Amino acid sequence: MQPMYLAVGTVVLVAVVVDILWTTLWVDGGSGPLSARLTTWTWRGLRAMSGDRSKALSIAGPLILALTLAMWIALLWLGWTFLFAGSEIALISTQTGRPADWAGRFYYVAYTMFTSGNGDYTPTTSTWEIASSFTTATGMAFVTLGVSYVLTVLGAVSEKRSFASGVTGLGERSEAFVRAGWNGDEEFRGLDLPLESLSTQLSLLADQHKAYPILHYYHSEQASRASAMAVPIFDEALTIFRHGVADDVQPNPTLVENARSSVDSYLDTLETAFIDPADEVPPRPALDRLQDDNIPTARDDVFDDAVADLSARRRKLLGIARADAWYWPPLEE
Repeated sequence: MQPMYLAVGTVVLVAVVVDILWTTLWVDGGSGPLSARLTTWTWRGLRAMSGDRSKALSIAGPLILALTLAMWIALLWLGWTFLFAGSEIALISTQTGRPADWAGRFYYVAYTMFTSGNGDYTPTTSTWEIASSFTTATGMAFVTLGVSYVLTVLGAVSEKRSFASGVTGLGERSEAFVRAGWNGDEEFRGLDLPLESLSTQLSLLADQHKAYPILHYYHSEQASRASAMAVPIFDEALTIFRHGVADDVQPNPTLVENARSSVDSYLDTLETAFIDPADEVPPRPALDRLQDDNIPTARDDVFDDAVADLSARRRKLLGIARADAWYWPPLEE
């Protein structure tokens, strides 16, 4: 017996199985310990090498997803190989009758994980036969969970970009978003449905980001389809609706607060992706842009006080944009 090999194999297998189950099945857990660190290191490395070029960063999501799957396969393969190395006679060749060497163990584990085996090597005792059965079981479970994980993540990426397009379609800066709902007749009309729809989409997006933090690293080449830009634009628009326009023309406060709650849920996901608030507070929205369209606004000093109270929140929003290699909205002047 080789106790050290048995211990190494057991530790590796427990670590990778926990990481797989944590990442794919635990909705509130985010990424597993191994996956989370792989994701963060890969993203930081790509940013450093690419100089934050959007085209280069657009491969980050697919690359991280592929590396995560490859890591799981490699660790499962390595763990089972070390486990079978725990006994020099755990496996023997059916052709020569000799114990398997390291190459033979790697080969046996590979075809046992993903097929029913081809008979070149065989376990020598019932204990190793059971271990072989578990090897096949983990391989089949990995394939099932891996495929489900990939499909779920790709579907969430589409929904993430749909939300961003919905926000920037109304305005590529918060003031433009607000102006889009002004009918020029002393009221905001037609905003109820967009606010409710975007709020619902963002709530779903927040849940998806919490379950699959890898979504934070799916970078869009176009700023107009980047949720890291859309969320700050959306929340800054809500700040204007709540504190920047006159009380008698504010849109439905219930919808505004509900939308605000959706942003809160999204901000709560940042910790799972190791995204920190920015050190400084971003510039506030410009009310004079609203005044140019004859929208009644609050006094500047009142708005400044309200925005100052939201400094911590706005630093998180700036952190989102910078973590995705974008700048503070607006998209254009």
